[in-house]
Amino acid sequence: MRSEKLEFAGGAGAKLAARLDSPDGPPKAYALFAHCFTCSKDIFAASRIAQSLAEHGIAVLRFDFTGLGSSEGEFAHTNFSSNIGDLLAAVDHLRQTREAPQILIGHSLGGAAVLAAAGRVPEAKAVATIGAPFDPGHVAHLFRDDLEKIEADGEAEVLLVGRPFRIQKQFVDDIRAQSQEERIGGLKKALLVFHSPIDQTVGIDNAGLVFGAAKHPKSFVSLDSADHLLSRRADAEYVAAVLAAWSARYVDAGEAPAVAVEPVAGAVVVRETGWGKFQQAVAIGPHRLVADEPESYGGKDTGPSPYDLLLAGLGACTAMTVRLYADRKKWPLEKTEVVLRHEKMHAEDCADCETREGRIDHITRELRFHGDLDAEQRAKLLEISEKCPVHRTLHSEIKIDTAEG
Repeated sequence: MRSEKLEFAGGAGAKLAARLDSPDGPPKAYALFAHCFTCSKDIFAASRIAQSLAEHGIAVLRFDFTGLGSSEGEFAHTNFSSNIGDLLAAVDHLRQTREAPQILIGHSLGGAAVLAAAGRVPEAKAVATIGAPFDPGHVAHLFRDDLEKIEADGEAEVLLVGRPFRIQKQFVDDIRAQSQEERIGGLKKALLVFHSPIDQTVGIDNAGLVFGAAKHPKSFVSLDSADHLLSRRADAEYVAAVLAAWSARYVDAGEAPAVAVEPVAGAVVVRETGWGKFQQAVAIGPHRLVADEPESYGGKDTGPSPYDLLLAGLGACTAMTVRLYADRKKWPLEKTEVVLRHEKMHAEDCADCETREGRIDHITRELRFHGDLDAEQRAKLLEISEKCPVHRTLHSEIKIDTAEG
């Protein structure tokens, strides 16, 4: 499993902190996880569920809402509607950088938020809630002793989970104005409701109301002795296992699960994933890549083609060779950019080729040197690029031994 830190702009523009947990191989699908009220993306339930889903082949993006965790912004200026805005911003980030989430998961008030936002995520096919309130206004009971002061003064500092938070009247007005029953009834997505019958924070009756308002397909899973925050590892892992099995029925995960490729010291390992006709998972030491063919060739275009990877190797080697020479000469080379293209051409069209019949491979390599270099230095760097080891390999006699392992 791989985990990486990310940042993106939330619904109101604040920079939100996020973490993407991914399987070693290509993800079967992407999921978005919304944490509970005043929690963070790193609460145990969120991190454990995300990690477990990644182990099942599903990549999970979890993030801190505006003003919480490591995200920027002022919590006092947020409300349920702004949470929905942050959720949709997270969806857009996945959509633009990876793939839109097919699964939306929300814990507590985060569950109410995904129910509210799901109708605006056409790619989402499955929604799961964990200990979610039917009515967002339910959270007001957490600071009911301060409601009178909030109404009178416009805001109050309240103590939640042992920490002070400033709650403004606009927050209370916003959660009271939500119409969840209509949203849940028009979900048009598979729904899975997790809830503990002994939940002391959000009563089990909320699960009944959510389930009753939803249309099929819908499922309910009782979490037996679990607490609201799923603080026991076994409860979080159980939720993740059920989620992985349940979501597989609804998400478009291709014909086969993601393939985790075990690296081999000193070797490149390539294994078919079974997703589409050509997709390959590649392990190179600690690095993981995906190779594929474009849709025009029958692939899914989920990664570079074999020839693209070949060109990348030549381009990287070229730039490294030039860098070594320029540094040794102490020339003012700031950076080198290499643009490569590959095509098949008729041998008869190549004036300096030995082969005169059929088609040959033609690679063009354009070098762009950035820096205060004179014409002589640029010419020398162009000459040195021809000494790139990969370039020499492609021009030399190559012997490939193939055997069944």
